[in-house]
Amino acid sequence: MTQDDQPVSRKKFMEEFRRFEKGSVSRRHFLGVTGLGTAMAVMGGAMPSLLPRAARAQDLGDRVALATWPNYHDPDNFDIFAEKTGVYTQVNVFGSNEEMLAKLQAGGSGWDVFVPTNYAISTYVAADLIEPLDLTKLPNYDAAAFEKRFSDAGMVDGKLYAVPKNWGTTGIAFNSEHTGKVDSWKTFFDGARDKWSGRAMVHDYQLTTIGNALVYFGHSFNSVDPAELADAEKLLIDVKPHLYAISSDYQPAMRNGDAWLTMCWTGDGKQMNTDMPEIGFELGKEGGEIWSDFYAIPKDAPHREAAYALINFLLDPEVDTREALAHGYPVADERVNAMLPEELLNDPILYPAAEKLSALEFGAAATLTDPNRAELMARFKSA
Repeated sequence: MTQDDQPVSRKKFMEEFRRFEKGSVSRRHFLGVTGLGTAMAVMGGAMPSLLPRAARAQDLGDRVALATWPNYHDPDNFDIFAEKTGVYTQVNVFGSNEEMLAKLQAGGSGWDVFVPTNYAISTYVAADLIEPLDLTKLPNYDAAAFEKRFSDAGMVDGKLYAVPKNWGTTGIAFNSEHTGKVDSWKTFFDGARDKWSGRAMVHDYQLTTIGNALVYFGHSFNSVDPAELADAEKLLIDVKPHLYAISSDYQPAMRNGDAWLTMCWTGDGKQMNTDMPEIGFELGKEGGEIWSDFYAIPKDAPHREAAYALINFLLDPEVDTREALAHGYPVADERVNAMLPEELLNDPILYPAAEKLSALEFGAAATLTDPNRAELMARFKSA
């Protein structure tokens, strides 16, 4: 059964299995969408004696639903959490904050925890979709351990609504055997329309796809100016026939050689570079995005206590260290950085030089709900 209690077809099962084999989804996601994870949870619920004593004592229930980004967790940590608490983590993968917002606005998401990006949090608060966090239930959170530029967005009107997960950048991943080094959005878009036609990917995400097209012209990544958006739209419409795909799940195509370059988040770039050194990662020298992601709890979370337990578990510095070693995203928690190997902290993909970061912008709240950007993205995708 799927998360919506509908039978999963054989075709859907095999599609998800192939995604799992390619490494684009976690084992926990595969179990969740195919129903295998639900079956395991149901067995635990029907036979409480199979659950650890801690779960029975805390009455956390048998599952917690997490909405997050692709390739963003260590699946082994979810297994450890289940062993400690009897709570199985059902992972739902999304490719944009717009998707997450629409799902929560529609109601009945079933999520207990989700992972919004810095610029989206104030919108969730204004829409009354998330609740202030009870820090008595998050003893592993230490505000003093986090650099403020990566944690401040979680505080709105003096109340803490979200705690930091990771930070990172949005850059360019490229297969150097085919493209050489690509460190410019001008090179990215011009090459995609010419010598790398059919081999480039852009995100299915207006913030980054429109933002990087804006930066191509020297405009702000966050611009909502109609004239500047018109420049970006013309570029995106021109490049679309030459794209391999519009997708935020780009690792499989890059790994199997179908795509040679893509818009890419830090951790994905590090994961691919570790396994295939010919895949490089660079920031666009014209600018682009720096971001921070957070853990938050929806107001209608059906398993609130389990949500707090999961967030607190993931904030444990030892657990978060395992996460960082697995997913390759930079960590803002100084307690975790103290446990990471020096070669990781000195990795230029994860921790670029300050002068490279200085050209980047944090996403602005206005971009999430700006109708002109939303309509531009819709026209681009349907063109």
